Amino acid sequence: MLDADFFRRWMTATAASVDREAERLTALDSPIGDADHGSNLQRGFTAVAAALEKEAPQTPGAILTLAGRQLISTVGGASGPLYGTLLRRTGKALGDPGEVSEDQFAQALRAGVDAVMTLGGAAPGDKTMIDALVPAVDALGDGFAAARAAAEEGALATTPLQARKGRASYLGERSIGHQDPGATSSALLIAGLAEAAGE
Repeated sequence: MLDADFFRRWMTATAASVDREAERLTALDSPIGDADHGSNLQRGFTAVAAALEKEAPQTPGAILTLAGRQLISTVGGASGPLYGTLLRRTGKALGDPGEVSEDQFAQALRAGVDAVMTLGGAAPGDKTMIDALVPAVDALGDGFAAARAAAEEGALATTPLQARKGRASYLGERSIGHQDPGATSSALLIAGLAEAAGE
């Protein structure tokens, strides 16, 4: 079973890896976006970690809802609403229990990913964060390490794609050959799960 501590570890691990990878995320964003993806997410997840230290909610759902709220209020651009929606919707789907099963979490995360697809209008293959999140959710049944590998593979697979959604889509064919920064940061989020589970 996954308790509040697990979800706190997940958010803390993600904040640390976003902090480490912020420059790389921004470098990926430079040719096809606003060159601010890393710094925006760094600011957001730093705020999440600080809020969790201060408030310490007692349930998995409350932790993710708080994290989502923080991201929406502190991250500029499209990333804040998209990541915020992902975590808030997942938290809402988890509800109020103090512990959830891995299966319940997988279902809740799928609801979160569906909400992001609705909000952003993106589908797999559009060269967005969805290209990392959908394979990760599909692989969650095989464990967190499998989800991490699927997300990383999904992020890498965005390189040859032409962007059909988001800022990069304005570039048309010039978006081909660049790994999508949103898919890359989503892979970091999923890698944080595996880290939280000690995998």
